Amino acid sequence: MAVICSIYTRLNARRLNEMDYFRAHPEEVQEKQLARLLEKAADTEFGSSHGYAGIKTAAEYRKRVPLQTYEDIIPYIERLQKGEKSLLWPGEVKWFAKSSGTTSTRSKFIPVTTDALEDCHYRGVKDLLAVYTKNRPGTNIFNGKGLVLGGSHRINDFNKDSLCGDLSAILIENSPFWADLFRTPKASVALLEDFEEKLKRITELTAGENVTSISGVPSWFLVLIKQLLQHTGRNNLLDVWPNLEVFFHGGISFVPYRDQFHHFIRGEQMQYMETFNASEGFFGLQDEPSDNDMLLMLDLGVFYEFIPAELIDTPDPPVYTVAEVKEGVSYAMIISTNTGLWRYVIGDTIVFTRLRPHKFTISGRTKSFINAFGEEVIVDNAEKALAAACKATGALICEYTAGPVYAGTGTKGSHEWLIEFEKLPGDLGKFTSVLDEALRKVNSDYDAKRFKDLNLVLPVVRPVPGGTFYKWLREKNKLGGQNKVPRLANNREYIDELLRISGEQGELK
Repeated sequence: MAVICSIYTRLNARRLNEMDYFRAHPEEVQEKQLARLLEKAADTEFGSSHGYAGIKTAAEYRKRVPLQTYEDIIPYIERLQKGEKSLLWPGEVKWFAKSSGTTSTRSKFIPVTTDALEDCHYRGVKDLLAVYTKNRPGTNIFNGKGLVLGGSHRINDFNKDSLCGDLSAILIENSPFWADLFRTPKASVALLEDFEEKLKRITELTAGENVTSISGVPSWFLVLIKQLLQHTGRNNLLDVWPNLEVFFHGGISFVPYRDQFHHFIRGEQMQYMETFNASEGFFGLQDEPSDNDMLLMLDLGVFYEFIPAELIDTPDPPVYTVAEVKEGVSYAMIISTNTGLWRYVIGDTIVFTRLRPHKFTISGRTKSFINAFGEEVIVDNAEKALAAACKATGALICEYTAGPVYAGTGTKGSHEWLIEFEKLPGDLGKFTSVLDEALRKVNSDYDAKRFKDLNLVLPVVRPVPGGTFYKWLREKNKLGGQNKVPRLANNREYIDELLRISGEQGELK
């Protein structure tokens, strides 16, 4: 209703002014964020050991605290999960956001503190709605319900009082009781652990609801949309939910899915608004309808540092604050947060498209990966899976690369592997199935996307003629030296070029 929208906008007037302030004064706001974080964590085990009480500047902080990866903080995570307190942040941590693993772990468990929930994640969601209603004063978003497609949670294996799950599930579980009045489905359904059952229940329960907004990861929402249209016998989601007006999306790039959403949601009223809300924090949102770039959120309990992406793995790389970054450079994000992550290398890279305000786009990950569907397959996953497939089939591999096959309106996504074999597998079908099963064992996100073929189907393995990769490197003038075949890519550039050279056809239809 227009009245509700007007009231909501007035209630958020102060917050919108605060956002205007950090747009114009990024350095000052970030300095205050760092000071508050250090002061609050000064008496924690980590803060005491690194002399937080004596740190006055970002330069001092940089000298005293080394860059941290997940492997570096695993000992703290394990102790927190067993119930120890005030290690990285004051008090007890009851929630851990489960996300994709690294080279040595199947899954990561990111601590989620009460401060992070209230002052970062929930505040970020409120900011998202405040910006949306400001930009669309005639919105009817509050006249119906929002559908959030999230994950689930369970009690972890360390302490019966601490729980882990997807960030979305943690947010749903900790939301106030009255949130169910504005959300569909109810929390009990939204938190079902069996994703297939959850889709079925959501389809049955929401087909007759007045849904005005949807929120989630694009790839998963496409699965739900297709199932909902099949259930209702419609071919346009607006025929099911005629008042639907916005999709708040994040998690993976929307680019490969944009055309499919336009195909299934045909209407001028539909809006799309991107967010950068990770397990580690709420970092950005699209604050202008005409601008696809996101605004870096500078006052949500996060202090940012940036390293040029190509230098992230070099000794003593240069580190910049928001006052020092430049437009057009791909930076690896380093974060210090109110969830107790200190100079943490999150793994995402961004490019600033504008400064004052700081606008950015996500440029990728710091490592070679495939994340077209939220699966975050990394090279270590690939190497282990290929080794298992070779052992099972007697194959030997010379070179390989892999990339996504994007889902179409009538097909599901998959991965395509181009492999130059020294010795072909005795059974290519078995090689493919072992490769797939091994990936599922070492990567929990890939396993979730492959569950009952809901989001990803069995990968395609294409043997290519001997010399294909050599010809490709030669064509690019990259023979010898430090030049290497890219093992994984989040697009089809390498795949399609290699298929052309090998004489094969392009992307599977």
